[in-house]
Amino acid sequence: MIPKPYVLSHLTLDDVRATRWNLAVLPFGATEPHNLHLPYGIDCFQVEAIADGACAKAWEKGAKVLLLPTIPVGVNTNYFKVPGAVALSFNPSTLLAIIRDITDSLARQGIDRLLLLNGHGGNELKPLVRELHADAKVFVAVCDWFRMASDLIGDIMEKPGEHADETETSLAMALVPELVKKERADAGTLSRSTVDGINKGWFSITRPWHLATTNTGAGDPALATAEKGHQLLKGLVSRLGDALHQFSEAPRSDRFPYA
Repeated sequence: MIPKPYVLSHLTLDDVRATRWNLAVLPFGATEPHNLHLPYGIDCFQVEAIADGACAKAWEKGAKVLLLPTIPVGVNTNYFKVPGAVALSFNPSTLLAIIRDITDSLARQGIDRLLLLNGHGGNELKPLVRELHADAKVFVAVCDWFRMASDLIGDIMEKPGEHADETETSLAMALVPELVKKERADAGTLSRSTVDGINKGWFSITRPWHLATTNTGAGDPALATAEKGHQLLKGLVSRLGDALHQFSEAPRSDRFPYA
């Protein structure tokens, strides 16, 4: 393994002491079923690859950015009744405690800004950051990579969905092709609700995944290709790398992050 100067788990104490770190990046994933064809760890594989590539670009541009280990467990409380599924799950209050403890640790070491890079739709991190805001000694921002990439996904994918769909399957085929069993996938058709406000997106609910889906897929992966995955990953890394560099290097003041 070639050590990367921005990856905390690769560094020694001497390495860490030698750098004045400005920004930490904490990826959040999940360990859960993804239809019948993707590995449980795909949320982690995706967010780690995006974080690693973006931090590499930011570092090359001069940003003192530190990539922290990925949190591999997310909020999956709506998976428990999926037959045969083992879904590792935190409650949102657990994520809040994790973020609070990590921000406290960073503040003690003089790192004053943190990006939470989220790779799992069930991790609603912004309300947690709001709760921490009044007393936090670290400035915390949230980035859901799938929201940051919505326009890229629309340009690259033909029929994107929500979960284990064309987008996630394309990324998996680019990142971990040996773990993809595309021939096993079902069509990822979502059940319709008897409540029209839910079908139209007017009402937001925590969907019981065993009722809303057949095999936890939401979106047809049939058109996925590794080429699409590589194209999306390249766009994500470029976009996020530039954003990390700017976030890291912006001068700290009483008005940060405003002029």
